[in-house]
Amino acid sequence: MKIAPEITFRGMSATDALEADIQEKLEKLDRFFPDIMSARVTVEANHKHHHKGNLYHVRVDLTVPGQELVVSRDPKDHQAHEDAYVAIRDAFAAARRQLENYARKLRGNVKTHSPPSHGRVVELVPAMDYGRIETPDGRLVYFHRNSLVDADFDQLEAGAEIRFAEEAGAEGPQASSVHRVGKHHIVG
Repeated sequence: MKIAPEITFRGMSATDALEADIQEKLEKLDRFFPDIMSARVTVEANHKHHHKGNLYHVRVDLTVPGQELVVSRDPKDHQAHEDAYVAIRDAFAAARRQLENYARKLRGNVKTHSPPSHGRVVELVPAMDYGRIETPDGRLVYFHRNSLVDADFDQLEAGAEIRFAEEAGAEGPQASSVHRVGKHHIVG
């Protein structure tokens, strides 16, 4: 860390053990992501629950290049947070997940989900259990009767709108997980 971390306790006394636990967790984050510029951790005891033990609220605020990552673990409905160490552990686990996502984003390693391919049935050969789909760019994609999901191959008609997952087959492109598009489905 470029700047020494700030650790603050509110509504409770600071203990060497709690500070050491927080310091250890901060060091682990720093080893995982050495570009952390600063860190602020606040542990607060909420005294609102007289019929139960104190609940602890933990906030971890990390400054990294170009962004600030904030984790705030509110103990409202989480009785495990009657233990300050558990509340701290949970907050740092969430901070680690945010750092992992941020690191992935920096590397350009972000998951993207492409929409399923779509097209129209242009040929059906019931005797051979297959058909062909024409994609918007004019390619023909083979599909087998068994690739059809939630529809009856014998009820399928030429011109039906289809969405599918495309994969390379022995004879060229083939469709798997073929779904008939309902009249209310919007294909993007």
